[in-house]
Amino acid sequence: MSFNVVFLCQEIVKRSINMTEKIKLTSDELRLMSLFQNVTAAVARDCIVDEKMDRVIFIVNKGQMGLAIGKGGATIRQLQNVVARKVELVEFSDDPSEFLSNVLNSDMINEIKINNRFDGTKQAVVVVDSNKKGVVVGKEGRNAEKARLLAKRYFQISTVMIVSEEQIPNRNNQVEL
Repeated sequence: MSFNVVFLCQEIVKRSINMTEKIKLTSDELRLMSLFQNVTAAVARDCIVDEKMDRVIFIVNKGQMGLAIGKGGATIRQLQNVVARKVELVEFSDDPSEFLSNVLNSDMINEIKINNRFDGTKQAVVVVDSNKKGVVVGKEGRNAEKARLLAKRYFQISTVMIVSEEQIPNRNNQVEL
């Protein structure tokens, strides 16, 4: 095992200790993270191989997205050619709302609420304009699925709902008793 992979494993274990659930990576995911670092010079915190959507998702440390993407997207295109899959990047944040905003394209999101439900689970409600909801959800729900996967993996949020303003009950006409 090369020095980079060993160092990367140590960093992942350190970060995982701070999380409620430890993230376990396969040898293939570790190899992809090492490749990511060699190609982009950015550090990936995590890697998810999504067979269902034929993509690899890298979670990048805050402030390193530009480095990972490269000038005009050249670096990310080079990485996609090497791994022969679509590569998607998400900038990490310790704040669940900001993290979900990074996952789903912050320009299209009006508001994100994290709720604790009566059964003890957490739920994220992402509010978007009705005319942008389809873009936020993504083709075949790929963006919504990515948000659900990552919200659960990092913040134990079991449900991510993407709704338009009109779908929020009693939003503008709340009655206080």
